[in-house]
Amino acid sequence: MKNFRQQHRPKKNSLVIGRRAVTEAILAGQQLDRIYLQNNVKGPAIEEITALALQHAIPVNYVPAAKLDGFNISQHEGCVAMIAKVQYHDLQEIISFVVEQGEVPLFLILDGITDIRNIGGIARTAYCCGVHAIIIPDKGVGALNEDAIQTSAGALEKIPVCRVTSLMKAVDDLHLNGIKVFASEMKAEKNVFDYDLREPAAIVMGSEEKGIYPALMKICDVRFSIPMIGDFESLNVSVATGMILYEVMRQRR
Repeated sequence: MKNFRQQHRPKKNSLVIGRRAVTEAILAGQQLDRIYLQNNVKGPAIEEITALALQHAIPVNYVPAAKLDGFNISQHEGCVAMIAKVQYHDLQEIISFVVEQGEVPLFLILDGITDIRNIGGIARTAYCCGVHAIIIPDKGVGALNEDAIQTSAGALEKIPVCRVTSLMKAVDDLHLNGIKVFASEMKAEKNVFDYDLREPAAIVMGSEEKGIYPALMKICDVRFSIPMIGDFESLNVSVATGMILYEVMRQRR
């Protein structure tokens, strides 16, 4: 029989409960992992929350009342936010800091990776291989919760994470800063060993099911594959990321 991971109920001190409290938390600069809105709530307060969430790249999940009731809280007014377990950073500030330190930028972009165990494993390897920051979208990525942090062995609390409203815009920002964007793509003609990865670089990794979003793939500078002897569909994304990052580290060392 298949074993399923237990879903832990978040602690009350990790939640912001109620419309006014969530609004004030955002305005005060409190970093939130995501906001849960009951799917039938409406009104000016809800409109303000969704506008602020968009402005601050905070994901909003529309859920049935049972989801919010499952947090074992009362008087939530159809609105609950989860306090971020990791601190999010501004991408341009990280780029500028890396350059000022005289280091060659290395970024990792995660597109559509939802399994927190993979995210945790990726973060652990990224930290060990000298990645300066992980870039994630505000939607379509697994929550960086306690389980993800535990899987990463704490690496998610050490490596900077940049959450952006658009990965397309993030790639544009990387390009403006002279950083080449490489995409891992299974069917690419050349493999990762064929490229000089000592230059400023960002590596894009997509989900095992869907790969990299086509529009995002289109604006990447280079596509490469990982050579495999065996005829198999694909590698686990965490394993593939580790193989690529260790090749980057090998070249740079």
